[in-house]
Amino acid sequence: MTDRAGTPAEPDPEPEREREREREQEPPTERGPEPAGSGGSGDGDSPESPESPEPADSADGASGAPAKPRRHWLRWTALGVSVVLLGAAGTGWWFYRKLDDNITTDTTAADELRRYEKERPAAVVSAARNILLIGSDTRSGEGNREYGRDKGTQRSDTVILLHLSADESGATAVSIPRDLMVTIPSCARTEGGGRTREQQAQFNWSFEWGGTACTIRTVEKLTGIRVDHHMVIDFRGFKKMVDAVDGVEVCLKEPVDDSDAKLKLPAGRQTLDGEQALGFVRARKSLGNGSDTERMDRQQMFLGALVNKVQSDGVLLNPAKLYPVLDAATKSLTTDPGLDSLRDLYDLARTMRAIPTEKVQFLTVPRRPYAYNANRDELVQPAASELFRQLREDRPVVVRKAEPDGGADASSDGKPDDADTPVPSGTPTFTGRNAAEGACA
Repeated sequence: MTDRAGTPAEPDPEPEREREREREQEPPTERGPEPAGSGGSGDGDSPESPESPEPADSADGASGAPAKPRRHWLRWTALGVSVVLLGAAGTGWWFYRKLDDNITTDTTAADELRRYEKERPAAVVSAARNILLIGSDTRSGEGNREYGRDKGTQRSDTVILLHLSADESGATAVSIPRDLMVTIPSCARTEGGGRTREQQAQFNWSFEWGGTACTIRTVEKLTGIRVDHHMVIDFRGFKKMVDAVDGVEVCLKEPVDDSDAKLKLPAGRQTLDGEQALGFVRARKSLGNGSDTERMDRQQMFLGALVNKVQSDGVLLNPAKLYPVLDAATKSLTTDPGLDSLRDLYDLARTMRAIPTEKVQFLTVPRRPYAYNANRDELVQPAASELFRQLREDRPVVVRKAEPDGGADASSDGKPDDADTPVPSGTPTFTGRNAAEGACA
């Protein structure tokens, strides 16, 4: 269409519509009065108000540039935390596997015991547990040869029957003298094959002749108590356990110089390391009257002090101290299949941890010199049978210290010399100690 003369041309509608669309898309802004002389152009716009909302992130990221490094930082932080957690979990799993693999399982004893299941005593209280702790005097193996020549056999240097009550309120550890005369049943020989015949002999020969299974069967025959589990620990393991808790404190009335036990100590209060502790619990010739009676008393006292030390928060709540204890314990342990995992041992340790130290009791089975050989022992009846019945039926047993001037012989029947502290009616009492008394009580 041609414009008429003198009539201005009509504006092109397309650019006008484009500008209107742009104005509609712009967000409304509040503006102050424009300065005089401003033509309303963009050059005269006032700066944005602090209350104005921050521009939203655009698809191309131009307006979201400040948030981009922040998102990267969060991503790297999350990745770092994940790596640390995975590393910690992996390390924890490695430690668990290592400790678990340290434990040796005694399947031979389990197989032998199954053969005699019908003649073994039944458990009277199923929730209660009876664990036989055996300290082996074997000289074979690293760290054990220095205590004598390995003759290919071993005897039980220490045997303790540990009874854990069904309600987990108490623990009673009963030492069985190595020289106690008992009936040892016919057992499969650990060396040379064949079987032994049933015979009367000193107790620790059962371990030499038939190993753990024979010792368990001898204890069950002697006490009528079902042995649920067993643990065997050697010299090296005992030393490392003591060293792992930084030693155990004892008090000596007199200095000790015993070359056989490799022990030389001054009198007084002192902390024994692993090597010294082993000599202390094994010495017979230079401490006291040289009897096995006093040696067992020292063992019980020392074990009570060790229980106290291990139960302390300084060990249980300190990974740097707890791991060496667990490593030493698991490396030196041989157990039945029911206790051959770290989880099983943890459950046992948890039970012991929950028992107050004054309820962790130590005593020796009532005995006296054997009528036909003063260097051997025999049970005192009916005191021994009374003790075995209480443990078998999971009934309470009370132990007390003997009078200081009573001597070893005064308490050889297992009955305490002091009866000042009242006990529940019908509860038998025996000479012994508890872990709360400590080594210097």
